Amino acid sequence: MRRLFPVTDPTADRPDIRAEDRTSDRAPRRQDETTAPERGLHDDRDREWGLDELADAYAYPAGEATWLRANMVSTLDGAAHHDGRSHPISGDTDMRIFGTLRSLADAVIVGAETVRKEGYRPAKARAAFEERRAAAGQSPAPAIVVVSAGLDLDFSLPLFTAPLTPTLLVTGAAAPAERIAAAEKAGAVVLIAGEGATVEPERVAPALAERGLTRLLTEGGPRLLGQFVAAGALDELCLTVSPMLTSGDAQRIAGGSALTVPDRFALTSVLEEAGFLFTRYRRT
Repeated sequence: MRRLFPVTDPTADRPDIRAEDRTSDRAPRRQDETTAPERGLHDDRDREWGLDELADAYAYPAGEATWLRANMVSTLDGAAHHDGRSHPISGDTDMRIFGTLRSLADAVIVGAETVRKEGYRPAKARAAFEERRAAAGQSPAPAIVVVSAGLDLDFSLPLFTAPLTPTLLVTGAAAPAERIAAAEKAGAVVLIAGEGATVEPERVAPALAERGLTRLLTEGGPRLLGQFVAAGALDELCLTVSPMLTSGDAQRIAGGSALTVPDRFALTSVLEEAGFLFTRYRRT
């Protein structure tokens, strides 16, 4: 059963699955809706949504200088991964939504640890989104942006040597000079977003905006997402709730220091398929 439960966003009238190798172009089927979904999805029952409809539903809001959304998955008991990776708690539709979100973004932001654990590769161009990206003035594929203080990365990997769109590294001004040189030699573009040895998360989006990258997507990991949350830099969260229990001590989707006052977000939509909930929340 696949259902979309539209939620009216009380804060705006803006319009409104994990690595790129795990996506398909088969859209989910809608059944049994009694209310027409908002954000551009039509109310024809028992048919598959087209990719254009999904892209319209997840479109970035117009008129924003930058917009940073996160895409994460969590089990029922709050685990953001199993055995160190998100794939075991994910599913086919989650992976498809991941692919759609990537295909709408100018840039995909990830932490260095996530790059190492998940084996990140360059983003691919997808024919289904080619015209949409060209009309929006975007490159054929989003840039991968790696946030790293020490630049402890293997620059011989395809992520750095063979991307369709050059990979960017965001680091602090005090990053090791030899590692910056090695990154640039491999073809990466290095941006500074911090005066010291670490990256200041509130400076990441402005640094990317200076290069014309304003529609931003972060895929974590939890430590990086926690930094964006703590800095008040996150605009939207696309959270998949996986119908699984793992127990153990796996990390939550956001880690790091706790906020003094919880940051309130508003629910804008929920999609259900096979027990998975695909939710969207926006900053109030």
